[in-house]
Amino acid sequence: MILADAAINGAPAAAAAASQAVTELSLWDLCLKGGPLMIVLAALSLVCIYVFVERLIVIHNADRLDDSFMKRIRDYIHEGEIESAYNLCRKNNSPYGRLIAKGISRIGRPVNDIMSAIENTGNIEVANLSKGFPWLATTAAGAPMIGFLGTVIGMVQAFYSIASQGNSANISTFSSGIYTALVTTVAGLIVGVIALFAYNYLVARVNTVMNRMEAKTMEFMDLLNEPVL
Repeated sequence: MILADAAINGAPAAAAAASQAVTELSLWDLCLKGGPLMIVLAALSLVCIYVFVERLIVIHNADRLDDSFMKRIRDYIHEGEIESAYNLCRKNNSPYGRLIAKGISRIGRPVNDIMSAIENTGNIEVANLSKGFPWLATTAAGAPMIGFLGTVIGMVQAFYSIASQGNSANISTFSSGIYTALVTTVAGLIVGVIALFAYNYLVARVNTVMNRMEAKTMEFMDLLNEPVL
């Protein structure tokens, strides 16, 4: 009877101890149980964070433009001060400024030549703003695949442990393989989803800048066709 009571009283204590042991498993411990592939995923996540922050700053700076910029350009051109308009564009140091500067440098040539020069400059500016985007796109597609690779490796480890232990196999025999399988999958999906959202957000910001550059181009071409009062 005493032994039965002790067993009954000891069961909750053992369950509490087991629960405490599970609770004390930190995020770092889970990452360590994910295996070497977690290092690859961590490196990809750091690269993505760097690319996202750096490109976000560059695009934000590129999207700034003085509201009076085109008005001053119009006044200079109508007054025949082409050099002053060109210097204003160079001083502006933005994609819009470089775009208009290229157009001003071609004033006097056929309209098609001016338009082609501006379009080529715009393509270069968009390419410069999009630097690093392949890293985000590759991570968005590759990180989940790396996680699934960890899943396959973990399952292989688990079944190998079962096979090698034979009839003496228990849950602890293949638990490490299960950890690798689950943790790498979760990590890969998290990194991939974050990279995908970051990529799409930056692409949207670049498209906004590109649309504004097209608008400024049309405004400049209309300016060249305005009659001088």
